[in-house]
Amino acid sequence: MKRFIIYLSALLLLCTSCSSYINEETDGLATEDKIGDSTDAMNYWVTGTYSKWVYDMFCWGYFPKVLEFDADYISGPDWLFGKFGVGNFQGEPDVTDALWKGCYGLIERANNSIRHIEKMKTLTVAEKNNALGELKFHKAMGYFLLVRAYGDVPIVPVEENTSFNYNNKRQPVEKVWNEIFTLLEDAALSMYNYDSSAHIQGHVSAGSAAGLLVKAYATAASYAMPNGTPITVRNGHPYEIVDGVATAYAPLKSYNFIKGGAGDAAQGYENMNADELYAKAVAWGHRLLEENEFGKYSLVESFDKLWAKENRYVPEFMFSIYVPSNDPKYKTSIHTQYEGYYMSPGSDFIQSGGWVGCTRHWYALFDSDDDRSVKGVKHRWRSYDQEQWNTGNYYPEDYTSLHPEMYDDGVSYEHKFDQYHLAYTTKYMDVADNAIENADSPWPLLRLADVFLMYAEALNETGHTDNANTWLKAVRERSNASHSDISDRNAMRSAIIEERAKELACEADRRWDLIRWGIYLQAMNDGFDAALGYGSDDGKVLKNRLPKHLLFPIPNQELNINKAITENNPGWN
Repeated sequence: MKRFIIYLSALLLLCTSCSSYINEETDGLATEDKIGDSTDAMNYWVTGTYSKWVYDMFCWGYFPKVLEFDADYISGPDWLFGKFGVGNFQGEPDVTDALWKGCYGLIERANNSIRHIEKMKTLTVAEKNNALGELKFHKAMGYFLLVRAYGDVPIVPVEENTSFNYNNKRQPVEKVWNEIFTLLEDAALSMYNYDSSAHIQGHVSAGSAAGLLVKAYATAASYAMPNGTPITVRNGHPYEIVDGVATAYAPLKSYNFIKGGAGDAAQGYENMNADELYAKAVAWGHRLLEENEFGKYSLVESFDKLWAKENRYVPEFMFSIYVPSNDPKYKTSIHTQYEGYYMSPGSDFIQSGGWVGCTRHWYALFDSDDDRSVKGVKHRWRSYDQEQWNTGNYYPEDYTSLHPEMYDDGVSYEHKFDQYHLAYTTKYMDVADNAIENADSPWPLLRLADVFLMYAEALNETGHTDNANTWLKAVRERSNASHSDISDRNAMRSAIIEERAKELACEADRRWDLIRWGIYLQAMNDGFDAALGYGSDDGKVLKNRLPKHLLFPIPNQELNINKAITENNPGWN
């Protein structure tokens, strides 16, 4: 991390004069005449691309908000979720500055680095291939985020655009996915394995690319699955309401959704073959997880150890965004938003933050002994203004009666049906200093448990439901959840998407799982009934959604400058 900061401070100056978000001008960046042709020079270029994730994508708080907040199980105070939380995506900096501009800045930064590294003559074949593989991985991840969010998007070539022609037309989703597959396959066959002595801790490896390939192939395949595919989702409207007042949480219900049943299916996938794509996911999953071609991968053995700070660099975390503690520039708001920072080290009182959580229906999905709800959720917490009154908060509403020993400390605890009493995760609690606003919580963009579940999905959809149980069971039993083998393909599909909701909560996957399976509108709107007073979630965030919300709007600045993009996504014109 020290090397990371030194490289960026000394050599990489961010250029903000671009007209189009797609092309990052490189006049202010380091060049080969400043750096030279050496292993250190190569590392400068690679590290400069990693830096783009933090500055300027994650550091302003737009990430992970833009990926996370628009989902059925995520909630928080209405002032934090803002216009984006209620579905007004137009003109929001979360969509423009973070996702579109951020990803294209990342892609062009990677392209620029590739151009310079390819010219170097002093590198060994292995180190040059590894560096280029890392850069291709970042490009693939950028396109992966873009194609899910915007559908058809431009593809930016590696060749330098000397004419500064910013008119990059949108490419069909199929072509974008093929670009992602090609980049990742090249990267998987070019990079070091994570257990190689040449691999740098915290960087992606060949296994990272193979894991993202499993996820990418399976994601594209689910988009291409036929309408009418059945999926059961458990959710419901949030409260029992009497005279306009929430009096209790409503019962959890099972909804038998079908893909595209409410016109809720992404377009452009009609010519893509789901069977072939799932078969590719199975092939890469087999190479990664069963043949151990890219190193031996296994889950962290217990939930207790998974989120401990000493395990941040274990192979399960295949690609994470890392930041130093209390750095004014390379920072994120993850710890503040999800956990809150305390009045002082060792204090029992949160100074600020700890706002984003999950709904009661999400919490109700778990077995009673599942560590992801027993240990993965805060059951008691206190804020700075409760010290003088000797009060605190508890969750869920019946926890004090079920576990009275937790609350036998002389403090008066309370639970309310409001936006400040949610199922708050503990995933991001373990930091170097929990009493600072810019704590060093990493953000996992790809985790092995995610790949296990995508592999299980691909196995199930290719007729290997029996084998899919192996990978689903591994994820469940790691958290002390029981597992009974499932033999029915439709039941397994439903079990996997529910397991993803539980295992990957607060890791920015839920919206995208709902959309790729064509059930986003059904899941978001299942509790909406304005006449009865329903229509918002536990935090009073409005979750009524329309077909236009399946895709984010193209930023207005891009439309104004890029003459090759003549219209916005449906509903956003």
